Amino acid sequence: MQVRAYEPADAERWDSFCAEALGATFLHTRRFLSYHGERFADRSLIFEDGARWLGVLPAAQSPSSPELVVSHPGITYGGVLHDGGLRGEAMLDALQAARTHYAAAGYTSWLYKPVPHIYHRAPAQDDLYALFRLDAKRVRCDLSSCIDLAHPLPVSERRRRALKKAQRAGLTLESGAHLADELWPVLEANLAQRHGQKPVHSLAEIRLLLERFPQAIRITVARLEKQAIAGTVLFIAGGVCHTQYIASNALGHETGALDLVFDRQITEARDMKAQFFDFGISNEDGGRSLNEGLHRFKSEFGAGGVVHEFYEIDLNR
Repeated sequence: MQVRAYEPADAERWDSFCAEALGATFLHTRRFLSYHGERFADRSLIFEDGARWLGVLPAAQSPSSPELVVSHPGITYGGVLHDGGLRGEAMLDALQAARTHYAAAGYTSWLYKPVPHIYHRAPAQDDLYALFRLDAKRVRCDLSSCIDLAHPLPVSERRRRALKKAQRAGLTLESGAHLADELWPVLEANLAQRHGQKPVHSLAEIRLLLERFPQAIRITVARLEKQAIAGTVLFIAGGVCHTQYIASNALGHETGALDLVFDRQITEARDMKAQFFDFGISNEDGGRSLNEGLHRFKSEFGAGGVVHEFYEIDLNR
């Protein structure tokens, strides 16, 4: 097995490989990663056996620490992606080769974010075993709320009441890429007020991603008398519908608008034969704190827990 650095000329083949990889989503494609522009110094790797590609690793240098490489700082989860060619000891060989490559490049630490199992089209957690063999240290763990659409947990009575309230309020729903302009002011105000943060994606960036992935990104907005009061941005990745953003203003909270939005989107997820509906994490402070109110709200739709793990590999060993 050989390992080499990704080059721009590899982009088309990279995306074709990701289309067949067991744990890859559109987030791992160069079409998605390239929206970051020059924000990150790319350190992605390709694992080869002669002319055959065995796997790819999206990665970049940490923008806050020049001695740290992350797989990947610009997406929620990264890790080695393969089409079945890196099972068992082969995965261990791949991670060892990557560790040697990054150490030789002068990095002292590697932060590895494996793809959560719900995104796998077939079981592909060989990297977790290989991380154990390499004495990697788990340094962070986030908790996401996810509905198994074939076997959902019961919806709470509170959510049922809120849905009926929203239906009585006369709210209307609309989906479409053009709704980004209406939703983003609600989202920005919501994040600023509740968390003192801004959206990860600017309005210009989400417009660009909507153009590139019209089938994979869906915006739904709830309106009251033509005013947008709540909405979500869904990333549709393989068999998972993931709420990348959830936003509501005071009127949206008062009328139960998000319950109406989620009722529609969960129904649509079932109709498209998705396996999971993932509300995303409810963590703060690097996973050390759980926003219990937000986590409870998501869980009441029939969701259970799925973890997002972060591992650190010491490259000096």
